[in-house]
Amino acid sequence: MKAGLLPRVQLLLGIAALMLVLQLVNSLSGYSLNVWGVIPRRFESLPGIFFAPWLHGGWLHLLSNLSGLLVLGLLALLESRRDFIQASLFIIIGSGALVWLFGRQGIHVGASGWLFGLWALLLARAWFRRSWLDLLLAVLVFFLHGGWVFGLVPQKGVSFEYHLAGALCGGLYAAWRYRPRSRQGS
Repeated sequence: MKAGLLPRVQLLLGIAALMLVLQLVNSLSGYSLNVWGVIPRRFESLPGIFFAPWLHGGWLHLLSNLSGLLVLGLLALLESRRDFIQASLFIIIGSGALVWLFGRQGIHVGASGWLFGLWALLLARAWFRRSWLDLLLAVLVFFLHGGWVFGLVPQKGVSFEYHLAGALCGGLYAAWRYRPRSRQGS
């Protein structure tokens, strides 16, 4: 394993371990931590913007999100740890704020907004940078997770709002981060 890759993998495994520990505590407490999710347009739920991605409605919910986070997170980490962290913060805060503003009533929890943001980031990065590596990664991401397009439409019992907001934030981050720079003096 490349020396620079080990700290990136450790970061991702640390995130996964934290989510597993939180899920254990949450399930043992009867999911009492989920009150820290996002409840749209309720001021007392504003901290949920930061906490909701770390909490899940059950073990299956966590494990389905965790598998996607490990794959997409690793692909996003190929760029750099700094870029992954910046993109993740933008996606988590942006998608949480959008769900708080526009989401359906209920408690929104789970990392799927973050996942859809990383998914859109990897697809959009190929569009903006047009490198062979980014194109190859986008094809891989679309091959592995192309069905996620259907997660962007309303479904009962699923926070499609988080999916849509995450994808929007991931795409916006890519558009800002990888936008063409104008040349000085031209």
